[in-house]
Amino acid sequence: MNAAAIKAGAGAVAPVRVMLVDDSAVMRGFLRRVLEPEARIAIVGAAGNGKEAVETVAILKPDLVILDIEMPVMDGMTALPLLLKAQPGLKVLVASVLSKRNAAISLDAMRLGASDYVSKPEKAFEPQIAAAYGAELASRILAITRRDGEPAAPRIVPAAPPRQIVGTAPEAIAIGSSTGGPPALMEVLGALGGVRQPIFITQHMPATFTTLLADSLGRLTGRPSAEAVDGETVQNGHIYVAPAGRHLTAERVGAKVFLRLNDGPAENFCKPAVDPMFRTLADAYGRSLLGVILTGMGQDGAKGCEALSRAGGRFIVQDEKTSVVWGMPGAAARTGLAEGVLPLKEIAPFITRVCGTGT
Repeated sequence: MNAAAIKAGAGAVAPVRVMLVDDSAVMRGFLRRVLEPEARIAIVGAAGNGKEAVETVAILKPDLVILDIEMPVMDGMTALPLLLKAQPGLKVLVASVLSKRNAAISLDAMRLGASDYVSKPEKAFEPQIAAAYGAELASRILAITRRDGEPAAPRIVPAAPPRQIVGTAPEAIAIGSSTGGPPALMEVLGALGGVRQPIFITQHMPATFTTLLADSLGRLTGRPSAEAVDGETVQNGHIYVAPAGRHLTAERVGAKVFLRLNDGPAENFCKPAVDPMFRTLADAYGRSLLGVILTGMGQDGAKGCEALSRAGGRFIVQDEKTSVVWGMPGAAARTGLAEGVLPLKEIAPFITRVCGTGT
C-alpha cells in the first residue's frame, strides 16, 4: 500500500486496490508514481504480461486492473476474459498507445467486459503532463469503482411525460454517454429493430475512437452511421456521431434540420458535450425529441435534459445498477424530469414502443 493510503479505523473507507499489468517496467513505474498522491488508491501489485496477471489476480484480489494491450507471452485481449473469470466483479481499465488499431481493440475490450479505456501519455515524463494524467486516471478509477463521492442514488419516482402529446411518436432520438458508453450504445442500438428516426449520439471519446464507434454502430445496426458533417441534412434512419473535439448541434430551417459542428469551448470539461447537442436539438424538434442519458462520469447532459423538457420533449436515463458510472444519468435523474429510470435492457424496448406506437 502506498504511503498516503487511508489508515484503517472506525468508519474508514478502504482504498481501491489496483494492479498494474504492462510489459514495460518504465510504464509500471510511471503509473505507480502518478497514482501515489491519491490516498484513496493503493497499488497492490504488478505483472509484466497477461499470463502472470491471470496467475496473480486471484491472490492479490485487486478491485481494478490497469491492463496493457500489447504484451509478450499473453496479450491483454487474451488475458481480459481470464482475469474477469478469475476475479468476479473485477474492474478492468484498458491502457494503450493511441492508434487506430489500438482504438479498435479497446472498443472490442469494452464489449468483452472492460469498464473503460485510457490512452497512454505521449510525453509522460513532463511534470505537468504527468500530474494531469495522474489526476485524470485517478478520477476514472474512483468513478468506475464507485469511490468518487457521487451522492447516493435518491429514490426517484419517474415523472409523467412533460407535455407529451399522446399518440405522437418522436421525430428524433438523442443519446448522451461517456464512461462505459460504447457497449451500452451497442446494446441499445442493436435492439432497436424497426425504429427509423434519426439518432444523434454524443459519446465522450478522443479522435479515432469516434470514427470507429460510428463504423461499429453501422455494422451492428445495418443503418448508415458516420461522424456528423457540418451542414448536412438530417435523414431518417441515419446515425450521427459527434466527432471528437467538436460539439454536434442542429438547426431547423423550414421543414429541414441541418447539422452544425460547433468549435466553441468545452462544456462540463467535455468536447464534444451532450448539453449543446440536447439544447439545439430541443430547439429544432421541440416536443418531438426523445432524449436518453446512458452511463458516464460527471453531469454532462443534465442541463440539456432540462432544456429538452422545457421544449416539451421527453427523456429517460439508465439506472444506477446497470451503469458503469452513474454520474451523468444520476445528474439527469435528479432534475426530477425524467420519464423513467430504466435498466439498460429495458431502454431499447422503451424506445421501440414510444417510436412505434407513441404510447
